[in-house]
Amino acid sequence: MAKKTPMSYISSWSGGKDSCFACYLALCEGYKISHLVNFISKEFNRVSFHGTEDRLIQLQSQSIGIPLLQRETTWNGYEHEFKEAVQSLLPDGIKGMVFGDIYLQEHRDWVERVCGDLGIEAIEPLWNKNPEKIFTDFIDAGFEAIVVSAKSELIDEDWIGRWVDRNFLEYLKSRNIDICGENGEYHTLVVNGPFFKRRIEIMESRTINKDNHWFLDTCKYRLAY
Repeated sequence: MAKKTPMSYISSWSGGKDSCFACYLALCEGYKISHLVNFISKEFNRVSFHGTEDRLIQLQSQSIGIPLLQRETTWNGYEHEFKEAVQSLLPDGIKGMVFGDIYLQEHRDWVERVCGDLGIEAIEPLWNKNPEKIFTDFIDAGFEAIVVSAKSELIDEDWIGRWVDRNFLEYLKSRNIDICGENGEYHTLVVNGPFFKRRIEIMESRTINKDNHWFLDTCKYRLAY
């Protein structure tokens, strides 16, 4: 991306590595991020597919120091609810929104259409980059993340709650699993990084199986000092 004069943008935020890294890269390129925008399931109060509790997303925002707009969504009403949330920020002079898509064209088509409807631009810092390089650049930048959910037919249970590191990378490669999990093979939670002021510490957790997915049930956690 070319260098940008600081402007007001918002960042789509799932709590996982790709949305986090996209936001970080946008900041490094000079984009001013005014809000993280996170959507949680109205039914479960967790990030859909990731299974991350809403409170953990709030702790990320607190640690990073960027305000969070967190809204509930439903399966059938997602697009309308997404637009309503973003529209609530438009009076602040929002120019665009940052996303963490890598290569799924249908995802990019959706965000560009929806952002077009809202009159803002879609920024995709990771688009068409090599997935393995994204993975290793994320680690080398100093980010720390754990695996919080995965398809149980693809990824073994003992990886749930473990670090997203080069050991995990080699495991993914050995199983021919998409390196960044772009198709939902696995999801992550970022607990520390170069723009985090405090680390999120998971103190107690357990693994549960639901709908052919492993999920990390975070029972006790805190911002460490």
